[in-house]
Amino acid sequence: MTESEKMSWDLSQLVDFDDPGYIEERLTAAIKAAEDIREKYRGKIEHFDASQVLEMFDSINEFKLQFDGPIKYARLIYSADMNNVVAKQLNDKYRNSFALIQQAQAFINLELGVLLTIKPELINDPLLNEYKHILEKVQRNIPYMLTECEEQVIIAKDKNGVRAWSMLQGDWLATRTYEIEIDGETKMLPYGEIIGLYEHPNRDLRKRAHQIVYENLGKDEIVWSSALRSVFSDHLTMCKLRNWPSPMTQSFIANDVDEETITALMNVIEKNVQVYRNYLRLKAKAMGLEKLGNWDIDAPLPNSPDKKYTWQEARKDIVEAYTCFDEEIGTWIDEMYERRHIDGQVRAGKRSGAFCMTWYTGKSAYILQSFNGIMGDLFTQAHELGHSMHAYLGTRAQKPSNYEIGSCIAETGSIFGELLLAEKLLSQEVSKEERQAILAVVLDGFGGAAYQVSTRVWFESMLYDAIENGKFLDGERISEYWLKAREKMYGDSVEWLSEMKWWWTMKLHFYMANYRYYNYPYVYAQLFVYALYRLYKEQGKEFV
Repeated sequence: MTESEKMSWDLSQLVDFDDPGYIEERLTAAIKAAEDIREKYRGKIEHFDASQVLEMFDSINEFKLQFDGPIKYARLIYSADMNNVVAKQLNDKYRNSFALIQQAQAFINLELGVLLTIKPELINDPLLNEYKHILEKVQRNIPYMLTECEEQVIIAKDKNGVRAWSMLQGDWLATRTYEIEIDGETKMLPYGEIIGLYEHPNRDLRKRAHQIVYENLGKDEIVWSSALRSVFSDHLTMCKLRNWPSPMTQSFIANDVDEETITALMNVIEKNVQVYRNYLRLKAKAMGLEKLGNWDIDAPLPNSPDKKYTWQEARKDIVEAYTCFDEEIGTWIDEMYERRHIDGQVRAGKRSGAFCMTWYTGKSAYILQSFNGIMGDLFTQAHELGHSMHAYLGTRAQKPSNYEIGSCIAETGSIFGELLLAEKLLSQEVSKEERQAILAVVLDGFGGAAYQVSTRVWFESMLYDAIENGKFLDGERISEYWLKAREKMYGDSVEWLSEMKWWWTMKLHFYMANYRYYNYPYVYAQLFVYALYRLYKEQGKEFV
């Protein structure tokens, strides 16, 4: 098997047959199964005792396990290549099926909410101990629930509304290509490849890559602004319909946190922006610059070895890093490579960024990434594999109905994995320059996750305030708010290309339907993990 083949995932494991017709049949069957659950339980849940609630959860778990593979197959094949006709067809079938499944099962949480209002003691019933978390989350959502008919209408609205806008942003970005000259040769690169140049040792090339990408993204500002404006405005409409106290309420419930905690977190970041600015100035000094350009923020230090990692080298270093922490976890990490559960190939039409998706039925996960062989890609892979460990452990400890992890906790395993990799790389026989390069990646990553990500939180809040105050958000105005949030974080510590005002266009987190304030969990987890890692270093194997 070639290295390129090893870098592509094998989705056939998700299903009995990977024939498109079979996948569509299974998605159709999922609709029927969801309707059967509706027929069996609708109108009855509010009268259930604990044993009946348990039996209902067993039925829901069976449904989720039965159709987990085909659903994940349709989603993943599309994420890997949005230009593929078959992938488009399966994704469309998934979207339509998912909406119908949601509509069929909309009654469940509503009736559970009524039941828990009548019998709140069920949350602590020993028989339902395994489902305490999901019951607590349902209870927390009770004040914001609507009628079944209203919930079904919202699901239908979202499919061709905010979910369609979100898909448009992802599709448009994934299918863009960029012309750039490298070493005298003109190349046409997909988005996933040209962003690999952001960490290139050649400063001029880094700068040109940024200019080309964001100049081109800016040309499509009407697409990005229309999508962003629609998703944000829709959320404010939902806030009014559900009586959410603020645009952040939904995220607090989803992430199992409270407003006081997140407000305190963001206040601490704001009070300490000078720490990050000082780091950026120190990095500028280390690079022999008066001031960093935005194209230098994630750049390697001048004397860093210009090393490209092969897929096998990445696998070796990451597996060893996790094995040093725990041998069994190291074996699981290696299994992700061996079973080809990671898609690292760079291709046009591939979803931007990286993610890990849990495969509950297989008690495993699948990872998507565009691997260009730079050190940053190594850390991204270690990050996503940290998520896969949540999948390995969580699917063995929890039933499907109670598996969902709030993002503040979900990001801990991933960031912890980055630190394990850093320590592993530093433990090898490396030169002073290599050691500095590794530490720079760690510090750049901390600055990005704790500080730059906070900028996104402020930006999102600014946009909600603007819409509520009657402002029309075209591309230029959205960019004004982005620059304002950026200034709040960076001050005058960085020189910015004018094209960088369009940075917000490509960040898919802003466009995700019904997933608002995606970003503060990274800030939370970054600080939380550093505290955990300190305990690990103090306690050693006892911590594990």
